[in-house]
Parts: sequence; C-alpha cells; structure tokens
Amino acid sequence: MNDRVERAGLRVEAGLAQFVESQVIAPLGMDTSAFWQGFADICATFVPRNRDLLAKRDAIQAKIDAWHGERAGQPHDAAAYKAFLSDIGYLVPEPGDFTIATQNVDSEIATMAGPQLVVPVLNERFALNAANARWGSLYDAFYGTDALDAPPARPGGYDADRGAAVIARARAFLDEAVPLASGSWMDLSDAGAIVLKDPAQFVGTSAKGRLFRNNGLHLEVLFDQHHPIGAGDPAGIADVLLESALTTIIDLEDSVAAVDAEDKTQAYANWLGLMRGDLAASFAKGGQTVSRELEPDRSYTAPDGADFTLPGRSLLFVRNVGHLMSNPAILLPDGSEIQEGVMDAVITSAIGKHDLDGLGRYRNSRAGSIYIVKPKMHGPEECALTNDLFDAVEDLLGLARHTIKVGVMDEERRTSANLAACIHAVKDRIVFINTGFLDRTGDEIHTSMRAGPMIRKAAVKGSVWIDAYEKRNVAIGLKHGLSGRAQIGKGMWPAPDMMRDMMEQKIGHPMTGANTAWVPSPTAATLHALHYHKVDVFARQGEIAAAGIPPLDALLTIPLADGTNWSDEEVREELDNNAQGLLGYVVRWIDQGVGCSKVPDINDVGLMEDRATLRISSQHMANWLLHGVCSKDQVMDSLHRMAAKVDAQNAGDPLYEPMAGNWDSSIAFQAACDLVFKGVEQPSGYTEPLLHAYRLRKKAAA
Repeated sequence: MNDRVERAGLRVEAGLAQFVESQVIAPLGMDTSAFWQGFADICATFVPRNRDLLAKRDAIQAKIDAWHGERAGQPHDAAAYKAFLSDIGYLVPEPGDFTIATQNVDSEIATMAGPQLVVPVLNERFALNAANARWGSLYDAFYGTDALDAPPARPGGYDADRGAAVIARARAFLDEAVPLASGSWMDLSDAGAIVLKDPAQFVGTSAKGRLFRNNGLHLEVLFDQHHPIGAGDPAGIADVLLESALTTIIDLEDSVAAVDAEDKTQAYANWLGLMRGDLAASFAKGGQTVSRELEPDRSYTAPDGADFTLPGRSLLFVRNVGHLMSNPAILLPDGSEIQEGVMDAVITSAIGKHDLDGLGRYRNSRAGSIYIVKPKMHGPEECALTNDLFDAVEDLLGLARHTIKVGVMDEERRTSANLAACIHAVKDRIVFINTGFLDRTGDEIHTSMRAGPMIRKAAVKGSVWIDAYEKRNVAIGLKHGLSGRAQIGKGMWPAPDMMRDMMEQKIGHPMTGANTAWVPSPTAATLHALHYHKVDVFARQGEIAAAGIPPLDALLTIPLADGTNWSDEEVREELDNNAQGLLGYVVRWIDQGVGCSKVPDINDVGLMEDRATLRISSQHMANWLLHGVCSKDQVMDSLHRMAAKVDAQNAGDPLYEPMAGNWDSSIAFQAACDLVFKGVEQPSGYTEPLLHAYRLRKKAAA
C-alpha cells in the first residue's frame, strides 16, 4: 500500500497502475499519459460533487431526525410528515410525462424475460459458473433438488425411480411449453415424429437436439441413444436444456470484501478476464482437479437450412460501488482517498471497451453497450451525478454518448419516493430498475430511526410500505417506457437449498410484471426459468400498466410498532435472530474476506447473506436499543451466546477463528459490536465504513 507511483497528480498503488496500463489501456491503443490526465480531470470534477451529495444526505437525515425528535410521544401525522419531506427537498416534484430513450440494448435485457444471477467478482469459479448459466439441465435441476415432488434420490449411484420421476416432470413441462399436435411428450417414441401444436415454436436443430422457443425463451431437447438416460428412453431423449440465466451481474459491491488496491486489482482483473474470455479456474472436486472456462456459443440450423448461433453465456452487467465509499488504492492530489465509485466507473468501463473493440474471445454485448449497475443512490441528484460521470468516462474512452448503460437499483427510500425523477435523470441510458427488499428495509429503518421502535423484522414483509414499494416500482417503470427497452427486476430468493418453496413463491415475480428476478445459483436459474415459460411477462405488463400507480402516501408509511408490549422472551428471540445472522456474516467478511456466502441462520438453514442483510440486522438492533426496547446488556448477552453458536456452526472450517471467549482479540467480534452500538451514527445505516476499517485492521494484523 506504500508502493505508489505518481500519475497526473494521482498517487496510484503501483500494482494497480501496472495492471491498468499494461492490461487495460495498452490493448485499447490509448495513450497512457492522456488516459491518466483524463482520469485525474474526472476526479477533480466529480469527487467534490460526490462528496457534496453525501453531505446533503447527512443534512437531510439530520432534519428528519430532528423532526421526529421534536414529536416524540405524539401520534404520527402522515400529512404533516409528507409536507415536511417536500419542504426539505427529500421529495421533489414529478418530472411530468416522458419516455426513456435508451438505444442499442441487447435482447436479453429489452425483449426477453428470465432469471438473473448476481455473483461476487472475486470468486473466479462462481463468476464462471454464473456466466455459463445461460443454459441449464432441467433433468439435473430436478434430480438434485427438493423442487421435485418425489422421494429423494437413494445414495449409491443413479436412482432409477428418482430418474423416472424427473423425466415425467420434465415431459409434463414440455407438454405445457411446447405441446405436440396430438398426444404427450411422455408417450413419444420416435424423435422424427415430432409435430407441434404450434409449428412456429420449432426454431432449429443441433447435432443432437431440437430447439424450441416459448415466451421468448429457448429450450433444447437432446436426443442421444448412446447416453445412459437416452438409451433407456423410447424416443432417445437424454435431457432437456433450458435457457436460464439470461443476464448476470458481476458484483464489485455488496457481495465482495474489497478494501484496498490488492482487492480492487484482483476484482478488475477478473472482470477483464470475463470480457477477454480467458478467465479460468481450477478446483478440486471428487478427488480430481476440474478446470472451468467460459462456454462457447451454441450452433444451430434453422428450418430453412440457414446456420445460426445463440449465446452460450449470460449477458454480463458489472455492478460498481455506490457513491459512499472511498478507497486507498488511489490518493488524490490533496492526499485524500478516491471515491471508489468514480474509480470503478473509469476502470470497469475501460475494461468493457475491450468487448466493444472485439478484443475478446467472445462478445458480451452484440448491441455495442457496456452495462453498469449503480447501487445505493439517494434520489435524482445522485442519479444525475452518475449520468454526468458516465458522460465524462465516455469522452475519456472515445465512446459514443450513452454507450455506457446504467441499471438503477431502487433500494433507498429517497429513490423509491422519487423514482420517476430518478429514471428521468438517466432516461437516455437506463436499462434496469429493480427492487431490493433487503437494503430498502435497512434504509427504511435508518431514515425513521428516531420516529420510534420498529416492528419485528419478520413482520416487515407484511408492511404497507413494502406492498406499495414493489407495486410502484413496476408501475412507474412501465409508465415511462421501460417495457421493451429495459429490465424491471425483483429481488433475491435467499435459500439455495429450498427450491420447492422457491418454485411455489417466486412465480409471483413474473406475475407482478417483472421481466427478471434474482436467484442464488445456476440451478435455481434453471428452475426459475420455468416460471417465465408459464407467465407471459410482457402481456402481464400491459395489464399492470392499465391499473395505474399506487399512491405515494402508502410508501411513506413508517413500520412503527403499535406499542412495545413484547415479552422478555420475544425481545430475546428477536435479538438472538439478528445477532446470529450478523455475526455469521461478519466473521467471514472480516477474517476471511468473504463478502457473500451461504450462512446458516439461527435454525441452521443456509441463507445467502451479503451486506444488505447485515444492514437490516444491525439497524434493527440499533433501533430497539435507541428506544429502550432492550438494554445494552441484553444485546451483549445475545452477541455472546450467538458467537458461540456461530463458532459451532463453523467448526468444520479449518480457516475459521472462534469468537467466543476471545472478545478482546477477535477483530470480527469487535466489528459486530460496533455495527450495533454505533449503528445510529452510521451514514444511512450502511455497514461498509466499519467493515472496511476492521477488514483493513485484520489484513494488517495478518
């Protein structure tokens, strides 16, 4: 971290500078000095503007805190509250009628509906698995999960009974998605006798398969009588492949622990490997070393004899860091750290240009765009900052205006309340909005921290504001022309081992008019794809658009508890639930640099955890502590007991460092405590400042 080189007044960590110059800029044919000078100019323009908007966040929050404090003990006056939010600029005027004008958008985003994966950039294996999840085996997805309503597979090799149930379920799907003119796929005995009820659904053949399309999604039935499954099938069907994860977000933000130049350089290198097509990973599996790389495109012949290809990989977004954090990887002329989001915008876009210039083995965007998801923006001014920043990056890289597209994550309360104005601020480059229940709940709690104690965490999903939030997001997006041009997304299914429940519940996402939703694994993507075969999302969008936009008042309803007559046992139960989830995530983040993983919950159910879940738990505990629902001693009691539980849950991890009994030496435990006891003062309730500080301490100690 002390080995720096000077570049146009910027003091850049030497390893990062070398990577950018040799791996990113040189292949693009750009002048290195001009690049760094342009980068420095962008920093001079946008870092102060960024910091001013962060100060505005704090000023608005202070006014909201004071408003609630002055009315402590009084009934909440919703009308006065709404007027107050307008007076302080929290609510802004609606922008009026407009339609987004985004051009050159790939079909996976604009005109197709299907699952979306989010994967940490620092894990090469996970990133490759996600990128390759464009196609998935339906047979494997049913055989290996609880989604199939049949007894689990018996150990000791292939279970023929389980296999028969898988085949029956897959054929039932084919009967629904691509029905035959007569009879059932289950009774098919001759691959050459396939006649569809709708012949237009047949779109091509491959060396061993027949390609079909339903609701815009492809599926391929594989015929192979030499395959162990196909050999026993009357028609020789060996598998059914589904087009699954249409898009994947390669994440530099919530699911990674990247705190310095070393981490950021690795993150950028992996993103570059994906754009060049040469990222690879090797790992041990079943006693053997397995290598993984990106899948090639898939070749087919159309009914008229013309050859064509379909992408073999998910279309990739990259999620940059939000506006809040700085990073020591680059120091500005005054010695301060660069805003990490500014650094990400320049470097990830330059890497994306490798794809546009055809420097990679494969193409990511066939429409000629770079796709960046921008999280955690508060209101239209911050969206406008991103828009202007992307303008400047395009100028630096010699890109046409609006080549860099943006996905706006609707996960902060000020963005939700002003969503139309936020969309308007990026109307020429927006390709994505989504709802993020987890971060959105954390911001809901923090914004209204001093209004009173919040309802229990499990009850939040039933809140009035949540229903309004989810419905308004879709309705506002449709009103302003996102259908056919952009994605309207929904949030993550957090339990990767509970696929039966996912299949029952997550069909609600396409039913809401969302043309994508997050899933936790490639297998989940294949299963969730079934929902998009069942639901014509774009038809649903037409129905939903006609219903209008739910009122803002419901969105502004604060989830305050109606009294606090919880028993001691109820309080302890709530604290334990929050403390266990918090500790289980933080200990891996601080000690091992793992930003997202399947963490056992208090009932030992594995849940996907990232900083958004941590934000809820820490803010909820801080809120109850602030309002006297619990005491500091009660919180510490829960933290101590849950530390022991988390230690036990991780007993099989040779890299794990126990927390229980090591209260003064465990950096992870100290970080967890600060997240709660200093939670009220954290900017917007975010966990990153404390996590980064403690992770840097841990790395220094190591």
